[in-house]
Amino acid sequence: MSNTSRDAVLARIRQGLAAGPAPLPPRPDFAAPVHPPLNNPDIVVAFAESFQRVGGEFYYCESLEQLAVQLAAFQERQQVGPPYVWESDLQAVLQAAGIEFLADEADFIANADLSLTSCEALVARTGSVLVSAATESGRRLSIYPDQHLVLARPSQVVAEIGDALRVMQERYGAQQLPSMVSLTTGPSRTADIEKTLVLGAHGPRRIALFLLEEEENNG
Repeated sequence: MSNTSRDAVLARIRQGLAAGPAPLPPRPDFAAPVHPPLNNPDIVVAFAESFQRVGGEFYYCESLEQLAVQLAAFQERQQVGPPYVWESDLQAVLQAAGIEFLADEADFIANADLSLTSCEALVARTGSVLVSAATESGRRLSIYPDQHLVLARPSQVVAEIGDALRVMQERYGAQQLPSMVSLTTGPSRTADIEKTLVLGAHGPRRIALFLLEEEENNG
């Protein structure tokens, strides 16, 4: 290194030392929320937007009559028969709406094109559906069929994943949580092989949610 270059380097070092230590970065606000506010202050609307953004199909039903119409239209578009429904509470709702369903497990493996289950909670932030093995649907109805339908109520929508997990703890107790709890975010998909997106690789290739207004609003 020439004296000129050496002198220039030393001059920059002296200049830097004379300026004193670099300022510390600002102290983070640990009390501030981790996530920004939801895009919509109405968490039900925010969930619907997030759910559709991740590939889910959303249907709002003000009444049992609308549920029957929407579900029939879905079955006609997808060319599928009645859904398998194993939860007694859901069966009662569908019976009241005049909707046909399959209540037993006869030929389930061969004919599991469509299922309908309840859920534990709906997460507005991510558009996720929280399901568990605690319901009469067990593990299979939300995973095995080609298309998964969910029937939920607006009161089940929460803002964040943490809120949904707290709902589970309050419902079952921290020591009695179901053996399987799953956050379903859109249809099952993978791009592991040559970056080609494949739907239905590890579960249903389509998920649709029917949000039915609370019972007191249905008459």
